[in-house]
Amino acid sequence: MSKASHVCGLFLVVFLLALCGPALAGHKERPPKKGILLVAFGTTVPEARTALDHIGQQALKRFAGLEIRWAYSSRIVREKLAAQGLHFDSPAMALARMMDDGFTHVAVQSLHTIPGEEFHSLHQTVQAFSGLPKGMDSVVLGWPLLADPDDVEACAAAIMASLPPERKAGEAVIFLGHGTHHPANIYYPGLQYSLNRLDPLVLIGNLDGTPSLDDVRGVLRDRKVSKVYLQPFMAVAGDHAVNDMAGDEEDSWKSVLEADGLNCVPVLRGTAEFPAFVDIWLDHLQAALERLP
Repeated sequence: MSKASHVCGLFLVVFLLALCGPALAGHKERPPKKGILLVAFGTTVPEARTALDHIGQQALKRFAGLEIRWAYSSRIVREKLAAQGLHFDSPAMALARMMDDGFTHVAVQSLHTIPGEEFHSLHQTVQAFSGLPKGMDSVVLGWPLLADPDDVEACAAAIMASLPPERKAGEAVIFLGHGTHHPANIYYPGLQYSLNRLDPLVLIGNLDGTPSLDDVRGVLRDRKVSKVYLQPFMAVAGDHAVNDMAGDEEDSWKSVLEADGLNCVPVLRGTAEFPAFVDIWLDHLQAALERLP
């Protein structure tokens, strides 16, 4: 999302909040009401929503008694779903609705992988709501999957716990992320460093940024690998996983690696389907809830 689009979106929400002014007038007399907002990038692939359903179910179990709502941070995904009759709020609109519904304390949990552009846009939204007069008493933001060195180690362990059970010695597993030209891309090679100490044939690759497809191909050649599993290093196995990773087009990772003579086996399961990854996100949500007054 561009900065201009994000600012325009926030302006629209502020305008809508102004329309809700009468409903907010008695805010100080409201009883405390705590809630959770889960924010994912979103997906247009119906089968991929299983991953988000899973993390939602786990959040309900762990934080029983708190209402949980959802938002999608991708405008493009929201628009495509709206054309199908499926409507998801942006983070700003979801927070506006929660404020109008009487929530006074909200923990917003990012389900992104790194603190890149999507996360920083979400942070700006949370900051905007934190400073609203007559708004909610407290709005806090939980970190994405990777936020500090401990997360990198935990994520490396989660990857090792999520490998295909049928994998044999000498076979590689590539976890394919989205990647970015944002400075937060540094988390990916940092994660690879941790994985190298656990299993040098478990690799991180990115559609954008580094490690790139050519980087990964070089490692596979050097280590004389003949079979590789491809898994998405994204919360859901959405369009990027189905097409860019596992598609039949000649420029997909599967096609390029098969052209190199490798046997490729796609595994279409997002990280949010695996308990070890979900635990990291929910630990961050727990920490965010503990910051609420």
